[in-house]
Amino acid sequence: MLKPRLQVLFVASHPVQYGAPVFRRLASCPEVDIHVAYCNLDGAEAAYDAEFGATVKWDVPLLDGYLWSHIPNRGSGKESFFGLRNPGLWSLIRNGGFDAVISHVGYVRSSFWIAYFAARFSRATFLFGTDATSLAPRDARAWKVGVKKILWPHLFSLADQVMAPSTAGRDFMLSLGLPEDRVTLTPFPADNDWWLAQSEKVDRAAVRASWGVSSNQLVVLFCGKLQPWKRPFDLLRAFAKAGVPDSVLAFAGEGPQRKQLELEASALGIGDRVRFLGFVNQSGLPSVYTSADLFVLPSDYDPCPVVVCEAMLCGCPAVLSDQIRGRFDLVRPGLTGDIYPVGDTDTLANILQELLSSPSQLALLSRNARERLNTWSPRESVAGIVEAIAVAVSRRHAEKPAP
Repeated sequence: MLKPRLQVLFVASHPVQYGAPVFRRLASCPEVDIHVAYCNLDGAEAAYDAEFGATVKWDVPLLDGYLWSHIPNRGSGKESFFGLRNPGLWSLIRNGGFDAVISHVGYVRSSFWIAYFAARFSRATFLFGTDATSLAPRDARAWKVGVKKILWPHLFSLADQVMAPSTAGRDFMLSLGLPEDRVTLTPFPADNDWWLAQSEKVDRAAVRASWGVSSNQLVVLFCGKLQPWKRPFDLLRAFAKAGVPDSVLAFAGEGPQRKQLELEASALGIGDRVRFLGFVNQSGLPSVYTSADLFVLPSDYDPCPVVVCEAMLCGCPAVLSDQIRGRFDLVRPGLTGDIYPVGDTDTLANILQELLSSPSQLALLSRNARERLNTWSPRESVAGIVEAIAVAVSRRHAEKPAP
């Protein structure tokens, strides 16, 4: 006799290009029957992104292939506790008969707590997690570390099962005192099949020609928002220090630091070797990664960035700062890229010199990068999510008092 599928509600702040492929795979999974409740439709609909400094609407399908609904936001829409307030979640969860509710909304939004208490009153299990790998906040305010040290062990103990998207994230949860059986690794991947297929279609020579890059030049790529915590200036300065002939640095992305980056590139005497590609929508990114030779992400705060997966799937080895711990599962020095101390532009310059001076080493890292992603894909993500749900539901049933 077939076991009934578990009824699962995902509560998400908005559609994202990374989540939709996993939802589609879950929709065809025999163990679960999913429904996704979106608190707003930014991304699927055009909306201003303050960090990009541009209006963004992703140009890939975000709402196809799974059951979803839009729960109207009655909040202000600002980055605040009451900016996201979706009271309709209460009736949806109370009347939905869900076995499990999984929140992709952070605890600093009121909608998280609406979903939490609705799940508790409905006897549904409640799962959530974080991509954090340390207590350090993005804005580096020291008082937040002390607050989190006290608050987070209690906060995450509210979850029937904590979902950690990386090994570093799982280890961090255990360091907070959570029992090992309450934390499940749920890998956070890109859509491997899509990226590999799109990369195969790229006319690398034509794309590079559009950038004004010749066939004998090597391209170092930064892809992301041009924001302080991404530290794009570190890469610009390291690239200038490296001084590797026939190399070009490309910035794909927008943000408030673009103008200053352009000015400093000129001041460093490398303005003719730096390309600013601007905001690149999702369908254009495979061409960008495939046409580059080395990907660098110098962030001082970037827990589990999917751009690392995207680059590696397109054959671009990755160099990361040592603060991007959530991707240490993928980037191994000498195998799929390299890691350096954040802010150390001298060490980064040395890495650039070494790798850009050895095309054969770059080619080996490129092959290894693609192979590593064979076992870090939506397949492993779905398996982890289903396992987390099953463990949480089983535990909740075991804890129910006997009649």
